[in-house]
Amino acid sequence: MKWLSDSWYQPHPVRWLLLPLSLLYRLIIKLRTLAYQRDWLTRHKMRVPVIIVGNISVGGTGKTPFVIWLCEKLQRAGYKPGVISRGYGGRSGHYPLDVSADTATSEAGDEPVLIARRTACPVVVDPDRCSAAVHLLSQQQCDVIVCDDGLQHYALQRDIEIVLVDSQRRFGNRLCLPAGPLREPLSRLQSVDFVVYNGEAASQRYQMQLNAVEWVNLADPSQTRPLDAFAAQEVHAIAGIGNPQRFFDLLSEHIKVVHPHAFADHHRFTADDIHFADGEAVLMTEKDAVKCQSFAQPHHWYLPVSATLDASLAQAILNKLKDPANG
Repeated sequence: MKWLSDSWYQPHPVRWLLLPLSLLYRLIIKLRTLAYQRDWLTRHKMRVPVIIVGNISVGGTGKTPFVIWLCEKLQRAGYKPGVISRGYGGRSGHYPLDVSADTATSEAGDEPVLIARRTACPVVVDPDRCSAAVHLLSQQQCDVIVCDDGLQHYALQRDIEIVLVDSQRRFGNRLCLPAGPLREPLSRLQSVDFVVYNGEAASQRYQMQLNAVEWVNLADPSQTRPLDAFAAQEVHAIAGIGNPQRFFDLLSEHIKVVHPHAFADHHRFTADDIHFADGEAVLMTEKDAVKCQSFAQPHHWYLPVSATLDASLAQAILNKLKDPANG
């Protein structure tokens, strides 16, 4: 359905054909939100604060590196955070599923495994976020829950809502699904606590930059190379993330010839997907690397990234945790 997602970010007549469905979608969203606001549908309150990290649009906005950054900030402030996730892209024989650094991505999904590896926080996956939260608190001594995605999962009552926005693609044609990329109308941003833009965004209060320092060998993580190590080479770049072009653009700034290979977000890679007859280096994101570990070759490399944000955002989140009335 790439043609459909492309139509969200560039002029295309199909949007007018889909507009009636988008209006119906908006009506359903409005009625559903009202049902939770009036307590016609049950909202579940946890005994510890819940922080939602989500977005209002389809596709990658940088939620995973932000969640990792947030968990690290909470830990440094003395909190014991736990993470819950839908585990999109994974399928387990049972839920809730406790996720560790060694859990198969086929069961947990790529993002929860990556978060578990990078943060050492307890991570629980369940399509029902309330069930995941209850299980997490029954098994771990957590004093705050970070929900990776789930902004629209209103059954889980939340204390803080943080929305990530891709500063390049932003909101496309500003229409709701299926004519546009929005899961909720833009007006939803007025009710969340913090809006963070991933990348350069003029006049926006909170911006996130993703920083990469070195390449790590997928077959032998003890081997690393500087960011410009492949500058004069031809390489293959693979990306199964929400916005592959962001990764390809980054590589093009440092490497002479890049052959891009885009896959669907959360794609389940096989050895054939990353095998190329020319034997050139294959470069990938860390999110993709966790799914390719079992068939890694010496010429496979991945690029870990870390989020950098203004210190004022971390302090504002901590202030709101201590005093919910603090905006």
